[in-house]
Amino acid sequence: MAIFRCNKCAHLQEQADSEIGVTLACPRCDHPTQVYPTIFFVTRLLEKYFTAQREVIRLTTAATAGAAGAAPPAKPADSAGPPAGVDLSNTDRMTSNEQHQPIADWFRRKQVSVQIAAGAVDTSGFFDEVATLIGRNLPLLKEVLDRIRWAQQKGYASTVIPFDGKSPADVQSLTSFCRQLYEYSFVAKTVPNKQKNHLLLVVQTAPAIRHFFNGEWLEWFALMSCMEQATARGKQFSCARKLGLTLADGEQLEVDVFLLLDGGLPILIECKSGEYRQDIDKYVGLRKRLGLSGTNLILCVAGLEDEIAKGLTAMYDLSFVSERGLLQHLGRLV
Repeated sequence: MAIFRCNKCAHLQEQADSEIGVTLACPRCDHPTQVYPTIFFVTRLLEKYFTAQREVIRLTTAATAGAAGAAPPAKPADSAGPPAGVDLSNTDRMTSNEQHQPIADWFRRKQVSVQIAAGAVDTSGFFDEVATLIGRNLPLLKEVLDRIRWAQQKGYASTVIPFDGKSPADVQSLTSFCRQLYEYSFVAKTVPNKQKNHLLLVVQTAPAIRHFFNGEWLEWFALMSCMEQATARGKQFSCARKLGLTLADGEQLEVDVFLLLDGGLPILIECKSGEYRQDIDKYVGLRKRLGLSGTNLILCVAGLEDEIAKGLTAMYDLSFVSERGLLQHLGRLV
C-alpha cells in the first residue's frame, strides 16, 4: 500500500498503489498532498531515527560528563562529521573544507597528493535517494537501469519496461519506481500502456543523469551506506567521493568513495556496475601503496554472487562484495 500524509495537519492513511504520484485533498483539512510509495516513507523515517539516535548519544554523553564535574569529551582534532540534527540525505554541509581536511591530511601522511571534489558529497539533490532505492532493490530494478542506459548510449529518445511474466506485486513496484524517477526528473516522462502491458519512459539526456545510470548510482549508494552506518553508531567521520590521487611516481588514480572513521580508520570503496576483473591488480597495488588491510579496501560489484565474492576475497586480499554484501561488511568494520 502507498502512504498519504498531509503536510498541513499530519493526517496519515494508506492508499492504493495505483494512486502513487497522485495529489489528493486531505479528508481532514482539504489540503492538497501527494501520495508516495511506502518505501519512500520508510527511508525517510530511518533517516530521522538515525539522526535522533545520534543526538540522544550526544546529549547522554554531555549529561554524564556534567554530572561527574567534567567537560564532555572533545571531538578529535583530526575528525569531522555532520553536525547533530543534519539530514544526511538532504544537506550540503558535507562539502566544507573542514569536513574534507582530515582526508587530505591522511593522504598527505602517505605522501599522496589528493584532489577533492567537494560537490560530490552534496546530497541536497535526489541522486542519493534514488541510488538507495536501487541498491536495496537491484534484482528487481536492474532491468530498468539497463534499458535506460542502453537508450542513452544509443541516442534513443525512449525505452519501454515490459511487464509480461512479472507478478502484480513486481509490476506495482516497478511502476512506483518509474514514477519516482519522473518525480525527481531522472526521466522526462512515463507513459503506461495497458494494451501492450508495458511502461514507456522518455529518457533524460543531461550528462549528470547519464553518468548516474552509467554506474555513479553505485557510488552514491556506497557513500550513503557508509554515512548511515557511521551515524547509527555515533561515530565521527569524514567522507569523500570521486577523489583524485597522484602517487609519488606520478601515477594518477581516482577513488570512488573514501571514509575516514574517528579520524584514523580508513575505508576505501571502489564501485563497479560492469566489468571489474581487469582492474584487480591496480587495486591490489593501491592497497599496498596506502598500507591498507584487505578488509578496508572494498571492491563493490553490483550483482556479484556471494560465493564468487568470497572466493575472490580469499585470492586477492581485497574485500569483494555485492551491493547487498556491502551493508554487512560495513556493519562489521564500523
